[in-house]
Amino acid sequence: MTDPSGYVRRREQGSRDVRWPQAPEPLRVPVYDNHCHLEIADGDEPRTLAEQLELAASVGVVGVVQAGGDIASSVWSADAASSDPRVLAAVAIHPNEAPGYAEAGRLDEAISVIDELAAQPRVRAIGETGLDFFRTGEEGHAAQFFSFEAHIELAKKHGIAMQIHDRDAHAAVLETLERVGAPDRTVFHCFSGDADMARSCAERGYYLSFAGNVTFKNAQNLRDALSVTPRERILVETDAPFLTPIPHRGRPNAPYLVPVTVRFMAAELGLEVDELCAQLAANTLAVYGAF
Repeated sequence: MTDPSGYVRRREQGSRDVRWPQAPEPLRVPVYDNHCHLEIADGDEPRTLAEQLELAASVGVVGVVQAGGDIASSVWSADAASSDPRVLAAVAIHPNEAPGYAEAGRLDEAISVIDELAAQPRVRAIGETGLDFFRTGEEGHAAQFFSFEAHIELAKKHGIAMQIHDRDAHAAVLETLERVGAPDRTVFHCFSGDADMARSCAERGYYLSFAGNVTFKNAQNLRDALSVTPRERILVETDAPFLTPIPHRGRPNAPYLVPVTVRFMAAELGLEVDELCAQLAANTLAVYGAF
């Protein structure tokens, strides 16, 4: 059993600023972080799972969906969810990991592990799965499609949600969902499309989860997408430790920074922050169930 107080890996530090940003003003209406990777250590002083959750709770982020991307991180995610009531888990083989498992002749085995983990009561999603044509070349596409389709079937088999990773593969992801049949609760994690794609997703009943990159200056497509997404289909996430929102871009990210993105989204939508928080919380519970 993986120890959720430890880490699966450490994020590369490089030359970036690894100081933790100051905690934002607390939200008055609690929300949830719909997608994070707390198994990845980051920051000048890495924080334990318990420390991350306590800090998040102090600013009104009362629960997280901890997402896996390979066997080790999926096991860690499931263990974290079973050990703390503020955590639900998503488990999967990430599309960029699928080709490596396939080359080693272990993709079927890996998917079987995900199947077993998905049977646990606090694993509430298959994710993150999908297609990534940015980091993986054509030689890896067959493995990605095989893995994605298998994960779709797992979400339907277990009656849980699915979190999609979609990078430079919008048309192929939508076509696959149509052809195979999407799970009842399908979430585009860290939505990266434009307004037209957002409309297409909303028409199909999919949820769109927005991360800190919606605040980036060069991300007008995401703000356009947010503006046309039905309120009952919007989620918020960090994708921590990545995609830290402005004004902290490049520094370590964590669930306690969700309020920064929520306030930005509320301003973009012309909504009161409390109103948006209530909607986001309701949407999260509709997708994943009660914590």
